[in-house]
Amino acid sequence: MKYNILDKIKDYKVSEVEEKKLNFPQEDIINLIKNMKSTRGFHSNLKEKNNNGYPGVIAEVKKASPSKGIIRQDFNHIDIAIDYEAGNASCISVLTDFPSFQGKLEFLRDIHENVNLPLLRKDFMIDPYQVYEARFYKADCILIIMKMVNQETANELYETAKKMKMDVIFEINNEDELNMALDLKPKIIGINNRDLRTFKTDLNNSINLSKKINDDITLISESGISNKKDIEFLLDHNIKNFLIGESIMKSSNIINLLKSFTVKY
Repeated sequence: MKYNILDKIKDYKVSEVEEKKLNFPQEDIINLIKNMKSTRGFHSNLKEKNNNGYPGVIAEVKKASPSKGIIRQDFNHIDIAIDYEAGNASCISVLTDFPSFQGKLEFLRDIHENVNLPLLRKDFMIDPYQVYEARFYKADCILIIMKMVNQETANELYETAKKMKMDVIFEINNEDELNMALDLKPKIIGINNRDLRTFKTDLNNSINLSKKINDDITLISESGISNKKDIEFLLDHNIKNFLIGESIMKSSNIINLLKSFTVKY
């Protein structure tokens, strides 16, 4: 099989996690987490928006990506997050991977201290250590990319997050990954419209896979959502939650753009 960006990320992520375990042992993190306040409700925020007739928008703080390079030159993660809250975002996704996305774990804590919205740690989770680490830095939710892990690891990550009272998004891109995720009885599934191996993007991926998912699971459409028409297209197919990064990050008026995305349907 051709070596691709996900293989590269997984290689350096394994080394990164092992090094972190030496510098900040898991036991120490767990002890510090015990005294933290409870998580903010990521899933409950999305459900409340939907129940009141509004789309749930998870706005992403992302400076760069492997496919696009630098997305926003005047990048200030705190100012961006404050604009997201002012623009009626339901939650905020924060990239914490540095080599490929120029993200930092510290962004989570900085943003937590400046807004009241729940936070997703957006990273490549391969080890329960990262879940404890996410909670220590004030994340309320984690992402498990099913393309990155086997079912046993996914379950281990999920169980660790539940112990921390964190929400979990199972990200899938195809039917095989969906079936793996469904076996773990998820509450939230994110359908990535972009194949992370080829970078091909198709909004119909959300529509096609959503038909195979029961209504009691909260669905999020991820990637390739650029404008209000894309949101309306997905809403017409009963998909009510959206993770949006690049189009917002590139905007010269984040607040107005977000408000146009979050009107009542």
